[in-house]
Amino acid sequence: MDDPIRHPLAHARELRGWSQGDLAAQLDRAARGHGLRSGADKAAVSRWENWRKTPNLDSQLLLAEVFGVTVSEMEAYGWPYWLPGRDEPLPLGSAYFVQALHDAQRALMDRRSFMTYSAVSLAGLAAQWAVVEPERLTSALDGKQVDGGLVDWLEETCQQLTALPTEQRQHTIRLMDAQLATVTDLIAEGRYGETTGRRLHRLAASLATTCGWYRFDHGRHWAAGKLWGAALQSAHAAGDRDHGAGVLSDFAYQSNWLGEPKVSVDQLGYALSGTQHPTARSLLFLRRARAHAALGDRTACYRDLSEAEAALNLEPTDPAPGWCAWMGPADLAVDSGQCLLDLGRTDEAHARISEGMALLPRARDKTRGIFLTYQAKGYLQSNDVEQALAVTRESLDLAARIGAPRCVALVRDLAPAFTPYRRVDGVQELLERVSTG
Repeated sequence: MDDPIRHPLAHARELRGWSQGDLAAQLDRAARGHGLRSGADKAAVSRWENWRKTPNLDSQLLLAEVFGVTVSEMEAYGWPYWLPGRDEPLPLGSAYFVQALHDAQRALMDRRSFMTYSAVSLAGLAAQWAVVEPERLTSALDGKQVDGGLVDWLEETCQQLTALPTEQRQHTIRLMDAQLATVTDLIAEGRYGETTGRRLHRLAASLATTCGWYRFDHGRHWAAGKLWGAALQSAHAAGDRDHGAGVLSDFAYQSNWLGEPKVSVDQLGYALSGTQHPTARSLLFLRRARAHAALGDRTACYRDLSEAEAALNLEPTDPAPGWCAWMGPADLAVDSGQCLLDLGRTDEAHARISEGMALLPRARDKTRGIFLTYQAKGYLQSNDVEQALAVTRESLDLAARIGAPRCVALVRDLAPAFTPYRRVDGVQELLERVSTG
C-alpha cells in the first residue's frame, strides 16, 4: 500500500493542511519576525521531504518555531524525529520506524489518559498491516557498528525482566523504559546488517509492548497506544507477523476495555489473518468472543469460544510466541465465564470462572486480581453479597500489594452494584475504601 506522506516533515505539514509552498511562506514569515530571510522555498522543502538534503540549523530553528516545537525537543531527538506527528498512528514503512519509537518515548512524558486512537485510524492501520509486506532492512550509513555481544545482553536482560513475577515487575518499568531508549538509539544511529537489524527491531517490539501494557494498567491509554504503535512498526520491520498480530490484539483489548467492542472485533479479524500458531489463535478468538459478548451477539460469541477451545487443544509443533505464551486453560475458563456473565447465563458463568481461578498459576497475580473482580460480579448477579464482598476485598488487597491500578479501577466500576447492600456488614467499609483509594 503506497502512502503519499514519505517523510515526517510532510507528515507535520499535512497535519496543518499546508502545501510545500505554504510551509515556505510560513518559514519566511517567521524569519522576517527576526529581521532575517529564511532562504527556503518550495524546492528546498521538496528536497528535505525527499531525504535529499537536511535543513541547516537556522532552518531547523525556524521549522521548530512554525510547528510549535521547543528547542530542547529539537536538540533531544534530532532531525527529523523532533517534528510533530498527528494524533493518529504513523503509516507502516521504513520512513516511520524510528519516528514511531521516538513518538512513543515522548508519549511517556505525556499525561493524557483520555485519548486513544480513533476507530477509523485503527481500522486503517490494521488493514495496512494485513497486506503490506515487510521491507528489507538497510544498514545505517553512519554511526558505530552495533556489537553483537551487546544485542545478546539486551535480549537476555529483556527476557529476564519480562519473566519476573507480577509483584516484582512493578519495580522494573524504568529499567525497561531505559532499555527501549537504548535500543531506539541503536536502531537510529548504529551501523548494522540485516540480521542484527531484525534482532534490534524484535527487541524494540517486545519492550514497547510490555511498556505499553504497564501504561495501560495505569490508565494511561494515550501512552499505551503510542507504545503499541511503535511495537507494530518494529514487528513489521523485523518481519515478525506473529508479534504484529499480538499488538493488534492489544489494541483490540484496549478498545473493548474502553467500551468499543465493535472496534475490537474488527481489529481481531485482521490479527487472526496474520498468525497460525494455535495458542495465538486461541487467545485471539477468546478476545473476540469477549467483544461479541459485549455486543450481545450470542451466536458469534459461542462460535469464537468454540474456536478458542479447539485451538488451545491442538498440540503445536513450535513454542507459542512470547506475547501469548502465558495463554492456557485458566484464561479460557475465566474469560468464557465473563462472556456468559455478559450474556446473562449467571450460574454457568460462576462455575467457569471458579474453574479458571483454581487453574491460574500463582505467578500471575495481576490476572488473578482481574479475575477476582469477574468472580465478584458473578456473585452479585446471584445475590451472594457476602461472597462478592470477600473476593472484592481480596482483589483490592492483591492490587495494593503488586501495584495494579487496573484491578482497582475494575473494583471501582463494580462498587455501584454494592450500594443497595450498604446495611450488609463490610459493604459500607468497602465503598469508603474504594472512594478514598
